[in-house]
Amino acid sequence: MPHTMGKAIDLLIRQFTFADAIALGWFLFCWIAYGLFAEHSGHARRGLAALTSRYRLEWARQLLARENRIMDPPLVHVLVSSASFYSNTTIYIMAGLMAVLGTLDKVVKLAADLPFGETVGQDLTEAKILLLLFVFVFAYFKLSWSLRQYNLLAVMIGAAPPASSNEETREKFARKIATVSGSAGNEFNRGIRAYYFGVAALSWFIQPWLFVASTTLVVIVMYRRNSVKELTRVLKE
Repeated sequence: MPHTMGKAIDLLIRQFTFADAIALGWFLFCWIAYGLFAEHSGHARRGLAALTSRYRLEWARQLLARENRIMDPPLVHVLVSSASFYSNTTIYIMAGLMAVLGTLDKVVKLAADLPFGETVGQDLTEAKILLLLFVFVFAYFKLSWSLRQYNLLAVMIGAAPPASSNEETREKFARKIATVSGSAGNEFNRGIRAYYFGVAALSWFIQPWLFVASTTLVVIVMYRRNSVKELTRVLKE
């Protein structure tokens, strides 16, 4: 068994071209680097995600100031539904990718017939599918964890102190609600970010340099969507 695995790895390395190595390295670098940039840079504190976090805290404060909180559970339901939809969809995607692993010869032929497509070995094609599988497994863990935290948020809203409580008690609980909501939102964003990079990874089946271009384009699109200047300007007013 180790000998067979060693031969498979050796065959994969021989099929791996310089362009494939550059494309895969660029993909992993962009995914990790953009995640750090989007969450920890100065730009992150000025973007749409940061503004959303401030509104989460304001929502929690308004919730605790109201006696009638009938409007809040439906809002949480919207958040739970979004996380649940993507989490369930990811399971189907993973199942589909597992099924594709059993038809590698057809995938190789299909990729070669595409415009600018290249003929590659089954081992390299399997590695590409496994990369996609890794991306969506990552997305599933992030989205399902986001879903659990949104469920906790719903419980916390049900356990919120009444509006007649003193201001200090309400403020402390509002910050707890905002923290849980923000953590769930961040995990959801990481899961959706994985979807974006999963779309970029699809282009590797066609051509490695197209994979590089697609990854770069995904980063640009995500950067622009977190930097909607007109939207952020209006929300800050």
